Amino acid sequence: MNRISRRAALGLLAAPALLAPPRAARAASPPASPAWAPSHPVRIIVPFPAGGGLDLIGRVLAEAWSPVLGQPVVVENKAGAAGALGIEQVFRAAPDGHTLGITSAGNVTIGPLLRKTPYDPMALTHVSRMTTSPLLLVARKDLPAADLDAFLAWARAKPREVRFGSGGIGSSTHLAQALLNIRLGTDMLHIPYRGTAPLLTDLAAGIVDVGFSDAAVWPMIDQGTLRLLAVSTAEPWARSPGTPVLDGKAGEFRVNNWYGLVAPPGLPPAILARLEAEAAKALALPRVRDAYAASGFTAAALPEREFAPYLAGEIALWKGVVTAARIEVES
Repeated sequence: MNRISRRAALGLLAAPALLAPPRAARAASPPASPAWAPSHPVRIIVPFPAGGGLDLIGRVLAEAWSPVLGQPVVVENKAGAAGALGIEQVFRAAPDGHTLGITSAGNVTIGPLLRKTPYDPMALTHVSRMTTSPLLLVARKDLPAADLDAFLAWARAKPREVRFGSGGIGSSTHLAQALLNIRLGTDMLHIPYRGTAPLLTDLAAGIVDVGFSDAAVWPMIDQGTLRLLAVSTAEPWARSPGTPVLDGKAGEFRVNNWYGLVAPPGLPPAILARLEAEAAKALALPRVRDAYAASGFTAAALPEREFAPYLAGEIALWKGVVTAARIEVES
């Protein structure tokens, strides 16, 4: 049997202590915390009735999330007060990751400039941008101006002859029309409607000449009922890449419709990090991207650290338009 000396034995006993890091170093590197996970069902509040764009964003996300969060994810439609009622519920909920909401320009960047809201839109935790889409500049099918260049020439030469409809005073389509007037230095005649649907009906009937709409107008374009003149984004639209963009043709004109995911103010960083990561993963799934693309939306994840400044820029743009065009809504 091999034997070791008493001195050698004491040296072996001391070796682990010599190799171990100092106590202070161990304290400075605690073990990583486990990722946050919900403890009960997560609800996504959609501040408008079922069937619209915000509802689609929420339901596709809920379907993608339920298997991965370990809890059911359910959509609740809380319509009222132009979307403010549902977002107020998110704003006042506990910041524990179990209550989220779907937002748009109407309840974050444009609406609060025109109406007092029961929440501070920029105090919400803007977890992630979800999608973007252009506004489409559409015209009656028999408009004498055959293309975008001809329309812009007509608008500059005889602006008060152009009957430009919108979805209502203070709507995103109205502000886009006002921005176009500012960029062109024109004064096209604004005709407000109570929503985009009646506007498109009158466009098809030739009662108004042009108007902005979201991608829901595509079937009317596809059927030849309306004519697509341009898109509002700086880049071509994937669904119709040959359609001209307004940017450059009408000065700097970069208008995006967007939908976002929000949580209450004060959301802890660990919860925000998990929700941001899961939003990005969901938006990378082909089935999610395809579901959004079918309605004209582009999956466009943007984490909170980038989304919040993006929204601040949007607010600055539309505040300038509201002031320059002297836009007011009735209380």
